[in-house]
Parts: sequence; C-alpha cells; structure tokens
Amino acid sequence: MKHPLALALALALAAAPAFASAADAPVNQSQTQANPFFADSPLPLHYPQFDKIHDSDFAPAFDRGMAEQLKEVEAIANDPAAPTFDNTIIPLEKSGRTLTRAATVFFNLVGADTNPTRDKIEAAYSAKFAAHRDAINLNPKLFARIKALYDGRATSGMDPQSTRLVEKYYQDFVRAGAQLSDADKVKLKAMNAQLADLGTKFSQNVLAEVNDSAIVLDTREQLAGLTDAQIDAAAAEAKKRGLEGKYVITLQNTTGQPPETFLQDRAVREKLYRASIARGSRGNQYDNTGIVSQVMSLRAEKAKLLGYPNYAAYSLEDQTAQTPEAVNAMLGKLAPPAVANAKREAADMQALIDKEQAAKGQPTFKLEPWDWAYYAEKVRQQRYDFDETQLKPYLELDNVQQNGVFYAANQLYGLTFKERHDLPVYEPDVRVFDVFDKDGKQLAIFISDMYARPSKQGGAWMNSYVDQSALTGFLPVVANHLNIPKPAAGQPTLLTWDEATTMFHEFGHALHGMFSNVEYPYFSGTSVPRDFVEYPSQVNEMWADWPQVLEHYAKHYKTGAPIPKDLLDKVIASQKFNQGFTTTEYLGAAMLDQSWHQLTPGQVPDAAGVMPFEAAALKKDGVDFYAVPPRYRTPYFSHIMGGYAAGYYAYIWSEVLVADSVEWFKQNGGLTRANGDHFRDTLLSQGGSQDAMKIFKDYTGREPYIEPLLVRRGLTTGTDDSTKPDSQPNETPPKQ
Repeated sequence: MKHPLALALALALAAAPAFASAADAPVNQSQTQANPFFADSPLPLHYPQFDKIHDSDFAPAFDRGMAEQLKEVEAIANDPAAPTFDNTIIPLEKSGRTLTRAATVFFNLVGADTNPTRDKIEAAYSAKFAAHRDAINLNPKLFARIKALYDGRATSGMDPQSTRLVEKYYQDFVRAGAQLSDADKVKLKAMNAQLADLGTKFSQNVLAEVNDSAIVLDTREQLAGLTDAQIDAAAAEAKKRGLEGKYVITLQNTTGQPPETFLQDRAVREKLYRASIARGSRGNQYDNTGIVSQVMSLRAEKAKLLGYPNYAAYSLEDQTAQTPEAVNAMLGKLAPPAVANAKREAADMQALIDKEQAAKGQPTFKLEPWDWAYYAEKVRQQRYDFDETQLKPYLELDNVQQNGVFYAANQLYGLTFKERHDLPVYEPDVRVFDVFDKDGKQLAIFISDMYARPSKQGGAWMNSYVDQSALTGFLPVVANHLNIPKPAAGQPTLLTWDEATTMFHEFGHALHGMFSNVEYPYFSGTSVPRDFVEYPSQVNEMWADWPQVLEHYAKHYKTGAPIPKDLLDKVIASQKFNQGFTTTEYLGAAMLDQSWHQLTPGQVPDAAGVMPFEAAALKKDGVDFYAVPPRYRTPYFSHIMGGYAAGYYAYIWSEVLVADSVEWFKQNGGLTRANGDHFRDTLLSQGGSQDAMKIFKDYTGREPYIEPLLVRRGLTTGTDDSTKPDSQPNETPPKQ
C-alpha cells in the first residue's frame, strides 16, 4: 500500500506516494533553490524538476525528510487530546512530504536510469529507510491512538472510506509488529534492516549480471536469421564496449531471450541460453545464491516472529487469495493441463526437427530449451502461414502508441492526448503527454519511456510520480516503461506482437493510476492487493487485437497501408498457439515462488543448496518439464525479492478475473463509451478504497468464474483449438 507508514514497501516497489504535508519544516529561499525536494515542484501537476535534480540532492532530502516525518509523527503520538480521525489519521496521511518527494523520484530513477552514484545512495540508505519505517510503525503511543480509533469505529460515525482507512492502518501496524514485545521489536528491526540491505544488493547484482553476461560473437554469419537492423545494433553495442568488428547480444532478465526465436545457428542459441540461466549462480561477484538463502531465512524467521507459519501465510493474508492453500489449489489445477499441452507442442517441434534433419541427410537431435522458440516459430509459420517479420512493419512504435493505445482509451473513455516538449525529462528518448478527460479538463500527465538501455532494469512496468487524492488536491503524474531495443539512427522502431501488447498492458496500469478518484492518498491508483493490481492492465490488453483498434494502428510504416485482412485473421487465430509453453514457464516461476516462501526457518537451504532446492521444488510441483524452464530462475527472480514475495501467482490469479471481464465486454458490445464509463466508475476509479472483490462484483454483477481462463489459455481440450473460428477476437496472454 502506498502511504507514508508503509514507506519501505513503497520504496522497494519504486512507487512511493505523493501527497501534501501540513507541517513542512520552514525553509529559506536559498535552501529551496539549492534542493528541489525541499518544496513541491512548481511545474504543472507537480511534475518533477528533472533539469534541476542532481544526485547530490537526494541524501540531504532523505535526511531532512526522515527527520521532519519523525517530528510530525511524534507530535501526533503525543497529542494530549483524545484520538480522533482528524487529529491522528489525517495528519499521518499528510506526513513526510519532503521524504516522499525525494524518494519517489529517486527510486523511479533507480529503476529507469540508474548510475553508480545512485547505486551507492540506494545501498547506503536501504537500511536507514527500513529503520525509519520501524520507528513509526513500532511507536507504541501512535499505535495506541490508531487502536483506539479501530476499536471504536463501529460507533464513530465515520463514512465508509474513512472507516476502511482506519482498518487498513490498524492492520498494517499489527502486521509490522506493533503488538510485539520490546525485545521482539528489537529483533524485527534488525531483520528488516538486513532484508533491506540484501534486497538492494540482489537487485544491483541482477542488473550488473545482465550487462556482464551479454554474449560476444565474431562474425555476422553467426547472427543469421536476425534482421539487418538487429545485426547492426549488435555491432554498435560491441563497438560501444570497445569490441570493434565483433557483435554483442545483450540479455533481458528472463530465462528465454528474444533472439532465440530467429537465430539460425544452434550453437549460438545454446550459448545465449546458457549465459541466461547461469546468471546469479556462477560463483562470481554477482552470485545471488547466498543472498537468496539469507533472505528466505530472514523472511521465514520474520513470519514466525509475527505469528505466522511461513512467509507466504504472512504475505497472502491481506491479498484476495488470503491463504497459501488457496494459491496452491489454483496453481495445482492449472499445472497438469499446461504441462500436457507443452509436451504436445514439444512433440510437434520434435517431428519438425526429425523431418528437416532427414531431408538434409543428417542425424536428428533432441529438442532442447534453446531450440524451443526457434522451432515454435517455424511450427507457427507452417500452421498459420505467417511470421513475425511479416507483422513487424505494421507495428511501428509511435503508431501503436498513438493510434492504438491512445485511440482505444479515446474510444472507451473519451480521453485525448497532447504531447508537450516544455517539461524536462531524465533521458532524451522520454516523451511527455498531457491527458485530457472527456470534459476537456486535464486529467493527468503521462510519461512514456519505451527504450532499453544499460542503466534501466529489465521488464516493463508502470510507476507514479504524483498520486491523485482529493485530500491534497493532486492529480496524477504516471509513467510507463518498456525495454524495446532502440534501432540504429534513422531506422524505425518496429515492434514484435509481444511488445505491442505489452504497451497496452502497461497502459492499463497507467489508466488505473490516472482514473483514481479517492479521498485519501493511501488508496490512490494502483494501491490494491498484488493479486488484483494486474487485473485492469490485463483487461486493457484485449484491445490490442480488437479489430476496430488493430485496423486503426496496424499500418505499414512506409506506405500507410492497413494490415491485410488475411494477416490480421492469422494473428488473431494464432493467439492460443504455444500456450502450453507460456503457461508452464509462468507456473514454474509462480510455484517456485510459493515453494520458497512456504518454508519454515529450519527448512531453508544454504547457498550451495539453492539451485538443488529449485530443481526439487519444480519436480515436486510437476512443472519440471526439461524443455520448458521457469520464466525466472531463483538467482535472477527480481519479482519475488521485491514486492511480489509469495505473490508472483498474482498474474494468473488476476487473469481469472480478466478472462471473465473480457467476456463481459464482449457480451455488452465491446469498445463502447458506455462500457468504458462503467468500468471506470465502478472499478478503475476506486483504487483501494473498497474491498477488491467487492469492486469486481460491482462491475460484473456476479462472482468470477474460472472457465473463461481455461478457454483463453487453451487448457480445456487435449489439442490446440486455436484454429477454430471465433465469433469474437481472442486475447493475448498477460505480460509477466
């Protein structure tokens, strides 16, 4: 949850809150000019002053901000007046403004554009932030005031949102250890400090290892199958690294690497795959196995100290799933059909390999993990008679964003967008857009950061620089980040289908932030349970291949010609293809996450046992199919070392709601303003101000059911039924 007293979590997620303080310490004009975090930004909607922010500003702002907030909290805790909502909860909601301003920008930049100085600052302050959080959450006088409000809430006369806020504060304080003995509080503080330091080191190791593990190739021929633009980019990367005349393929932080789909040289594919899976467990300076062992032990001990059987039970208590047993049951139901489908897909590819090798008069070979993407693409080409190279010219980045993502938002919600060039950015490729509501008034500012770079963490995500709140009067400033390879100068940015749908996915998160219409900062935007937060973003993916939207943006980047209908039909028909692989690699990671976090302190292996434990856990859960490794292996599984600890299942848990909701849209007319307004009013605008499942039922009018998910993932039959005609567009799998 994004509020000042859960600051450590917010910082770890690079999504600290933004709200006004009633007690900002007075500053003189020279101080304000010297440090841009000592006052709210004067730019529109308090947009960050990136042109005035220097790395040297962060530490002073952190120090001052923590001191200010502790002073504010002490004043609340020691107030001689009886506790009321107005003299306790409201000032807590408004506390820590300086710290919030600085931390929000800092952690967003650490994710999007880090550097050695920022890495050092993060390492120096991670434990300090944990201690700051503990100093507030473990303050007995403050907790006594919150408990008094909680105990008297039924007769207080508070409105529902205020009552829920009191309940959430009470729950957060209890879960943070407020009811522990003084001795146990000391133990908890030490654990939190250690976990903060270890988490920072883990994430820095992951980024460093991704860059360090890039593979170097000697000849252009070894890159056969890639486009000329991709090969030129590999040459440019080599030159940048001082390897003139060679070629460098950089890695993404997933097990599978995108070039494996097209690289014709099997030895190069294997080299790329092995470099990927070795990350974090090579015994070098970036080895994360020791950190994993320490973190899992500390989390298990923390859960035990707080009265839970394991960390998963602690983590899931305030999620919609509620218990590890519920998560295990859902994942266990999906795993057998997913693996069965993956094995059928593997058999199809093995048959193709055998046939090709026989035609060449060469001995066949066994399908290996580094072969999967390459031969899956061949099977898909044969089955649906098209390949990614045919599709990419119709998926130029700007067209996808403005005539696809923005167009769908206009048709569904009445939003309009206008790019502006007068606001500063932290990196030249970043773009900024004003977002106007259906009545023409400004709703938000949207920051678009699409390109990969060595200073940027892997994956795709949304974060917030300013959160909406009626209490503060603030409107949202939100950002989307992708990792699209930047083409050589003068070349267009042509996307894969996955990259295009990822843009729709992340904009779903952005809409969740921009449409927020809540009173209190605590509930703003995406401040919902982890297993609910992916739901709105996955729903937004459905518009990527909705014919009305696809025909509007899928136009040839040179000629402007629309995507041919036969190619469009093939794209839609192929959406369930390879779902055995996609679901199995995801479930492998999600079930591995649960296996780690359902351990008791004495069950956690040491560093040498981390990888054997992983292998045993995958086998135990029946997702150890050799050809489909988990999407993330433990030493580079950044999700579960951060905000998704015991929560990576959330993507597919949310997808149960998504598949159901997609059916709702179809049954009610699809892309209409009436549907968009209903989705916005009942769900997207609510943030965390109501129970997540109540919000869902207010939107759909009923409980969710799982059958649409099984159909969506092609898990209802023994064969791939994606070639059967549908009366409505299919959907794409979620971005994880």
